[in-house]
Amino acid sequence: MLELFENPYVLWTALTLLYTVLIVAGVLLAVAYYTYAERKVMGAMQRRQGPMTVGPFGLLQPIADGIKLFSKETIIPSGANRPVFLLAPMMLFALSLLAWAVIPFDKGWVLANINVGVLYLFAVSSMTVYGVIMAGWASNSRYAFLGGLRSASQMVSYEVSMGLIIVCVLLCTGSLNLQEIVEAPRPLWMQALLFPMLIVFLVSILAETNRAPFDLPEGESEITGGFMVEYSAMTYALFFLGEYSAMILMSAMTATLFLGGWLPPLGISFLAFVPGILWFAVKTAAVMFFFIWARATLPRFRYDQLMRLGWKVFLPLTLFWVVLTAGLLLTFDALPG
Repeated sequence: MLELFENPYVLWTALTLLYTVLIVAGVLLAVAYYTYAERKVMGAMQRRQGPMTVGPFGLLQPIADGIKLFSKETIIPSGANRPVFLLAPMMLFALSLLAWAVIPFDKGWVLANINVGVLYLFAVSSMTVYGVIMAGWASNSRYAFLGGLRSASQMVSYEVSMGLIIVCVLLCTGSLNLQEIVEAPRPLWMQALLFPMLIVFLVSILAETNRAPFDLPEGESEITGGFMVEYSAMTYALFFLGEYSAMILMSAMTATLFLGGWLPPLGISFLAFVPGILWFAVKTAAVMFFFIWARATLPRFRYDQLMRLGWKVFLPLTLFWVVLTAGLLLTFDALPG
């Protein structure tokens, strides 16, 4: 048995599988307790208790919710397309986990350190729209179909702006590799140049993940629950897991692209003794808190307001910022080599 692990290919495969299991388990655990944190934080903001009965301080509430959803019966509408109906939530959940393969948690702590990590992330996150459309169409429900169309147009609209924002980051760092993006030198003036794009990116990831105030696909007052209205039990839980893991993924992307990933904030050298993975977790958690803060504070947009913001405000702004960033970098001979 020991001789088997002396083979470098077998050892590499075993380590890759172990790292994959650790990432998946970590993401699922983070999703479970992100729901708990969201309910507690929103409760504090709205002068409520939040979960407090199941276990000490309500800490076992996510486990109780999971057991409840797993134990319920999955009901499939009689007119639904069964294979597509069941495939849609599995596809969304799988895509939300696949993207973690290129996220660097610390220096060298990445499952696949590929040179086109940004393109991989963007491609995987863009494919989630297929799961939403499949769920809306396969349910054979007018409300679900309308919710799927809303979500598809919303996600496509804001992906354009997100792509242009990422182009600004790539111009400043000169690499598509996420580890190199984190390690690329960023003077204070460059960070100030990217700060407006950070704000636009934060708003865009709210729309990309269908979160408040852009949760139009799930507008209860108009379409009674959106594209997942016909789902129940485990199939609904997969949508739930996919949505929250996508939120954590977008938070990790923001920390990697704009906040320095695992590096100490603002390059402060005396904080370098803190493990990099801890800095990465703190920065990711800060963006995750932003999701909760926005949900607890802001009212839902109308759909025409959502589209106007994406196409008439963010798209021209990000196009202009790409030109401005490239022009400044050329003028001051600061383009990365």
